[in-house]
Amino acid sequence: MSLTLRILCILGSAITFLVIASRVRKARVRIDDSVFWIVFSFALLIIALFPNIPSFFAHLFGFQATSNFVFLVVICVLLMREFSNTIKISTLNARLDELVQEQALQSMEEKTDDQ
Repeated sequence: MSLTLRILCILGSAITFLVIASRVRKARVRIDDSVFWIVFSFALLIIALFPNIPSFFAHLFGFQATSNFVFLVVICVLLMREFSNTIKISTLNARLDELVQEQALQSMEEKTDDQ
């Protein structure tokens, strides 16, 4: 793994950790969501500090360059997280639609009761 990639991983890890920590302090991110990002930043730090780990797996799986393996893993993890967020958003949108419909029905019932 090149020195540039190692430095980028360390910087990415530090920036991710600092941003998440400040967002948690300001109560803008839920704790369970922040755990993912803290673990993610820790994993980037481990990859940067111990480049033999991703190199081993890159050679094991037949990648020509360790950086290709690292980028693929990061992309896959972020895609899985995005899919998880999409499911949460879809569930919340369905619940919001239900609540709006219930509220509309209650409003209509109150109007008919008043008349």
